[in-house]
Order: sequence, then structure tokens, then C-alpha cells
Amino acid sequence: MDITFLLNGESVELRGVSPTVTLLDWLRETRGLTGTKEGCNEGDCGACTVMVTDESGARPLNACILFLPQLHGKAIRTVEGIAGPDGSLHPVQQAMIEHHGSQCGFCTPGFIVSMACAHLNGDTNHDDALAGNLCRCTGYAPIIRAAEAAEKAPVPFWMNDVPPAAEGATAPTDAASPDVHAPETSDALAELYARHPNATLIAGATDVGLWVTKQMRDLPEVIFLNRCRDLQSVEVSDTTIRIGAGVTMDSVLTLMREHHPSFAEMVRRYGSAQVRAAATIGGNIANGSPIGDNPPALVALGATLHLRFRETHREMPLEDFYIDYGKQDRHPGEFVEAVSFPRQPNRLRVYKLSKRFDQDISAVCGAFNIIVDDGVVSSARVAFGGMAGIPKRAIHVEQALIGQRWTDEALIAAWEAWHKDFTPMSDMRASADYRLTTARNMLSRYLLEDLGADVSVLEVTP
Repeated sequence: MDITFLLNGESVELRGVSPTVTLLDWLRETRGLTGTKEGCNEGDCGACTVMVTDESGARPLNACILFLPQLHGKAIRTVEGIAGPDGSLHPVQQAMIEHHGSQCGFCTPGFIVSMACAHLNGDTNHDDALAGNLCRCTGYAPIIRAAEAAEKAPVPFWMNDVPPAAEGATAPTDAASPDVHAPETSDALAELYARHPNATLIAGATDVGLWVTKQMRDLPEVIFLNRCRDLQSVEVSDTTIRIGAGVTMDSVLTLMREHHPSFAEMVRRYGSAQVRAAATIGGNIANGSPIGDNPPALVALGATLHLRFRETHREMPLEDFYIDYGKQDRHPGEFVEAVSFPRQPNRLRVYKLSKRFDQDISAVCGAFNIIVDDGVVSSARVAFGGMAGIPKRAIHVEQALIGQRWTDEALIAAWEAWHKDFTPMSDMRASADYRLTTARNMLSRYLLEDLGADVSVLEVTP
């Protein structure tokens, strides 16, 4: 596999690259750039953060779960490239010194890269920008003070990378690596995947990357999807919102802030900036995880899933896609093309319950879309993750709510229906009783929020 990219301002051309070598391993073991650290090796701690720039701009990414072929035609900056060519410090580096933002120093390179990327983009929401960078020493306050101190400093000239023109370059595949593919359109993908149905599809690699780094799995045949631009579009019409499978979660966050802010808030919490910049909505759906946070929200919105096999396009309600744990209604060679849902009044509320507020796996994720006319529930769509082996609608709860006065009476009417819909399991995240109790409480929260009460931990004050 042959790829080309910029690294800290210098052109790099690699020949015969293994498709599942991570950027982190290549930087440290081949290039000798050891400032990028290996911490969790699963995209959770941010010690391996690098800045990647392409035609859509600069964003932080986790090098530990980023495969080299995903970098073709892009520009990368590691912590070694944040200072200037003459050794001049970047404003965030100088601020970290002045505000004592580093102690043991292990996490500092990742923080520096995340801060420099946010500085380049003019992002002053430091809590969000640094949510994917973990530190055991400082308590974060001096790091935040450093980020604030650097806000108004001009962007150093060396930070404005111009990535190679990926569209004009040879795709990252050649005759020497016949089991590695990088189609550039969904049409090419459809034909390729039909001929190679056992290949592993790789979009953002935020999940597949862990197959390699944690499970030590070999991936004998892979298809990279990041060059399929036509899978990365969002279409908003008067009646429908359609999101291509390759749309990243940071783009979904921006979209949902306009249409369904509660959905956006959930997306903000479930993945860091590094994860959201890589993960795709199609990958999250196709993964089929029972604790995936997107499917409950989309099911509550009445989403339709769009699948494709060669020239055959198939549609189904998203909730029908999930059959059983680890099993989805997807044929060999068929892939997720898009997801769509009707435009509608914003009645959606999504509640994520996890042990850590930011960037944590849900114990329970509930999505509620309840329509009330003249004080009576006229329709309801309620869906959960973490309550069953698949993302699942609460059909009996919905039926119990419809026709009830939108008061505590509705909660009472639905009380026994929860047992008909869910028999949750107990595991390290939560017990079955806890899950069932908190699911009921989420419905109460929805009612209280609808009546004007402050229900968010970020809003309630003594």
C-alpha cells in the first residue's frame, strides 16, 4: 500500500505499508517521534492526540486507533511539530509553562496538541475541547487557565498546513496489496463489497481500531470508506433529514444542535472531540452495540435505515435492523448507506446515564419523543440502549402512555408496562434493578422537564 501525507510540514511517501499499522506505532517505532504517547491504546485518554488537517479543516484525532491508510493526502502534526521551525514555542506551550499546567508530563503532549488545534480553530470551549485528554496530576485547573491565557494570541504561521491534494493522488492501494481497498464512491464500494463480502469495512476505526490494538486480531481483507465522499453528505429537505453513513459524529453534533438539541448534548458527552472527529454515524449503527447511544435517539425519531447491495437499495425502520445481540438484518455484501428521519417538532429528549459524565459508556440511555395534544398523550416513541441485548423500543410503555393525561397519571399507567418491555441484565456498569428504576425515572424527568422544571445536573443549583 502506497500513501502520501505531510508530517510536521514535511512530505512523507510510504511504500508497502501494512493497512492496519496505527499512526501511533509508526510514529514511535519507525519515525522515532516518541512525544506521542501510548496510554490506554483505545482512544480514551488522549495521550496519543495528533492534529490532522484535510480539506475540511484541522481536528484532533487519537493516533492509537488511526490506521496509516486513513492519512493519505492529509497533513499531520504531532507534539514535535507544534513549536516553530526555529524552536519558538506555540502560545499554548508558553502558557502551559507559565500556568504550571504540567506535572509528571506524560499527558502533556496530548493536551498541547488538543489545545493547539482548538487555538487554530478559534474554539474557546475548553472543557469540551479537552474532554478527551485525561490527567492524573493537575486537577485540570492550571491547564484550563493556560488555554484561556492563549486564546487571543495569533496563530503561528507554521500551523497553517496545506495538505496534499488527495483527490489527485493515487488511491492508497496497489497490486502489492490486493486485499486492501479504498473505493472513492458508493457505487465502487457496492460492487467491491459484493465481490468481497468478508472484508472488514473501516470508516473512522474508533471501534475496529480496538480489534487490532486490544484483541490483537488480524484483518486479512479491509475496505477503507473514508474516500467515499458521497457517503458523507447531509440532506435537509422540508420533510426529511437524511444523513450519509460516512458523516462523522462532530458533523452530526452540529446538525442536531439546530434540530434536536437534546440529541446533540448526548453526542457531546458520549465521545471526545478526538472520537467525534473520526467516528461515523453509519459505523455506530452497523456496529449493533446494545449500548450504542445513537440508535435509541434515532429510533425515537422514527428513523429509516437505508441499506445497499450492488444496485439494490433496501429500507427498513431502524428498530427492525437489530435482531438479537450481535445480530443485525444485513445480508453479506450489504452495507449501511444512510439513515433518515422525518422533520418534526422538537419533542425529543435523550438522557444518558453513565458513571463518568463525559466520554463514558452508558449504563442506560433513554430517548423519548412524546406528543401531547390538549393535555393528553396522542403518540409516543420511547427507545433505550443498555436495557436489552439490542437497542429496543418500549412498545408496551408507549401503548400505556397514549390516551393518558400528561401528568403523574401517565407515569402510574405505564408503571407495570416496563416489566413487559425489558428484563435488563446486571453487569459491572449497573444492576438490573438500577437500570429498570432509572429508566422509569427518565420518563419522570421528561414529564418534569416538559412542565418547566430544571432537571439537568448542569442547571440545578442549591
